[in-house]
Amino acid sequence: MNSINSSVFALKSTQIAIHGELTPAQILIKNGKITTIADYDAVLAVKAEDFGDQVIMPGLVDTHVHINEPGRTEWEGFNTGTQSAAAGGITCVVDMPLNCTPVTTNVNALRQKLDSLKGKLWIDCGFWGGVIPDSLNDLDELLKAGVLGVKSFTIHSGIDDFPKVEQQHLSQAIDILAKHSVPYLIHAELDSGDSEPVEIGDNYQSFLQSRPKSWENNAIAMMIDLAEKAKSKGVLGKIHIVHLSSAEALPAIKSAQQRGLQLSAESCPHYLTLVAEDIPNGKTLFKCCPPIREQHNREHLWQGLADGTISFIVSDHSPCTPVLKHINTGDIEKAWGGISSLQFGLSIIWTEAQQRGYSLLDVVNWMATEPANFAGLGHRKGQIAYGYDADLVVFDPEATYRIDRNMIKYRHKITPYEGREVHGIVKRTYVRGQLVYNDNQLIGKPIGLPILANS
Repeated sequence: MNSINSSVFALKSTQIAIHGELTPAQILIKNGKITTIADYDAVLAVKAEDFGDQVIMPGLVDTHVHINEPGRTEWEGFNTGTQSAAAGGITCVVDMPLNCTPVTTNVNALRQKLDSLKGKLWIDCGFWGGVIPDSLNDLDELLKAGVLGVKSFTIHSGIDDFPKVEQQHLSQAIDILAKHSVPYLIHAELDSGDSEPVEIGDNYQSFLQSRPKSWENNAIAMMIDLAEKAKSKGVLGKIHIVHLSSAEALPAIKSAQQRGLQLSAESCPHYLTLVAEDIPNGKTLFKCCPPIREQHNREHLWQGLADGTISFIVSDHSPCTPVLKHINTGDIEKAWGGISSLQFGLSIIWTEAQQRGYSLLDVVNWMATEPANFAGLGHRKGQIAYGYDADLVVFDPEATYRIDRNMIKYRHKITPYEGREVHGIVKRTYVRGQLVYNDNQLIGKPIGLPILANS
């Protein structure tokens, strides 16, 4: 039976990622759900398509993606962003509340976003809301409307319509969010303001110096203190540090976790695979905030992943137009800060992980299971299990390829990883049992669905 067109079909492989093991098995899919997980040699109602030794794994869940629609669709957009995700084995993303216009800080803005994506989603998509000083009164209704949690910045976000919050705003938001039991995502940097501005120009090391680890460390310490104060009055808030860059903050995060605070953290492929020592001056594609740091810092981040202090890995795909990236001038100071790599995260991380002795199952946990759990989607996504959405990826972990701009499916064909040789190729991607990507080609039409809380 043709697995591309049929609503009932089966897949088999000698390596299927099930319950923390790669095991020979078959999966029967009916109406978009996994209905049977059977022994490799079992006789099923339909003949399974056999993928040999290629790995069948759950689709990745990327909970940190800037799609920038509506309002800044020239930066990305739901169509190109979700095509790229599908090509990278990602079957669900959660969209950030900026840099779209309007920013997603109230129910009306969320409705505009939902209207803008119709007919454009190639994969499923959830949504984070945002909290800015003027939107606290809108927060409760925004949560009831279906965002999976909300995000704030403790430093200027880069756009004026998403200003930073102060401690009093953070405390109020923690109280409201705790009632809904959803996470509060924090861009954690604090500009101390006690040092002279660094002249950056095209010098990467100057840019690195301009955003020191202490900015992250101090912001995270502030969030831990606010979480402790909330806990002392019976409020157990879920605080999450996005795109952790400073490994110096890991001991404080771990200690807070051991004391029972619901504090979590994520990191990103660029912090785990790139190092400041290798970034040439004038290469603006490497600029992001917080910055890519030194090699020893990178290795400590991997240790934080291994011991569970860092829960998972997400892309923080933060694209913009090439003009805003100042590629031609090399002006790092003026360039928009953000890394474009959505399509390549799985291969990039698998390449580095196996060099450090981690397994593909570790990668599945970091890039599928744990982010799904974090976003409140762990009952239907992030695992191959009975009753789950048939979000599946056929992955060849032994194959290699060189990242080339011609293969990029997101809007602007730029990435700091161009020319990098990586291991592991996504062969197929299924979203709720429907084949959306096959051997470098998008299949059919957009079939992704918006995901709202409690839906």
